[in-house]
Amino acid sequence: MMRLGAAMNAVLVKMADYLSRPPGFYSVLFAMVVSTLLVPLGWTEVVTYVLSVAAIVITGVVLIQGYRDTSAIHAKLDEIILALKETHNDVVGLEHEEPSKIERKLAEIEREAQRQTDR
Repeated sequence: MMRLGAAMNAVLVKMADYLSRPPGFYSVLFAMVVSTLLVPLGWTEVVTYVLSVAAIVITGVVLIQGYRDTSAIHAKLDEIILALKETHNDVVGLEHEEPSKIERKLAEIEREAQRQTDR
């Protein structure tokens, strides 16, 4: 079962990568044009079904791509925070906390930044 999950992850990651680039976008546009051309031929139900499924899949793929990008950015920011001695290491991993804790920490950082610019 684990191999199936890993294989599905690999397919979804490749699909996310493809659809997030211009050729993927053009493929989606082409599919939409073909679907639109099939409607007058009486294929409305099939086209509606295919486009609905495609929309769900593409939404999932976009979410996966966004998650990957966000995770990579967080890892890079965490590395920068750890590399700078004068930073606050308590913000590392903050993205895993509750929204209220993130908002409190953000407000604290903004107050400290304001104090530093007022000096």
